[in-house]
Formats: sequence, structure tokens, C-alpha cells
Amino acid sequence: VQLQAFGGGLVQAGDSLRLSCVDSRRTFSNNAVGWFRQAPGKDREFVATISWNGGNTRYTDSVEGRFTISRDRVKNSVYLQMNSLRPEDTAVYYCAAGRRSIAGVAAAEYAYWGQGTLVTVSS
Repeated sequence: VQLQAFGGGLVQAGDSLRLSCVDSRRTFSNNAVGWFRQAPGKDREFVATISWNGGNTRYTDSVEGRFTISRDRVKNSVYLQMNSLRPEDTAVYYCAAGRRSIAGVAAAEYAYWGQGTLVTVSS
């Protein structure tokens, strides 16, 4: 598994962005995939996760109803649609492939990590 996350950028509060995570080796189709983020001076935190077939998703409370995680197994990609962005969403966002087909909120459940993409939301 070799992950690449992209799609970050500078937006204003209330705008939307879609992050993409691609496995260039096309091997994570049977793994859960999660998104995490790390804001300046803060610990990395869980954002969302999706099971291997997309049948199960989970979000942290602060993004519930604003963010949507999805995946396209044909394109070997996972997406994070982020709507109604807030300044507190500013962070480097990382995608990670889980060790199993379903994963939870703990970073330890994820074995492979992408390089991160920066999202900056101005007020």
C-alpha cells in the first residue's frame, strides 16, 4: 500500500473542498481507510473512516453532518468531501489504510499513511 493524499488548499469559512486518497499500488481495496488531521500545535485526531466496501462509516462529532467519506474501489480511491468548512478545520489531513477491513478511531489501527495535504480555512 502506498497512499497519496491531495486536494487541500486555502478556502474561506463556509466553502467546500474534496480531498482524495489514492493507493498507487492498488492494494488497499480490502482495507478500511481513515482520514486524520493534525492542526498546528495539536495532536493528530481522527476525522472519519470507511470500511472496505463502503458499508460502514464513522465520523468524529465535530465534522458529523459536514464531512462525507466515500470510496471508489474501481478507482482505488477514497474521498473526503468537506462542506461548511470552519477555521478550526485548518490542519494537515492524512489518509491511512487500516490493518483490517473495518477500523475505528485509533491511529494504531492504521498501518499505512499518506504524506498529508494542508487545508487552511480563513475566517
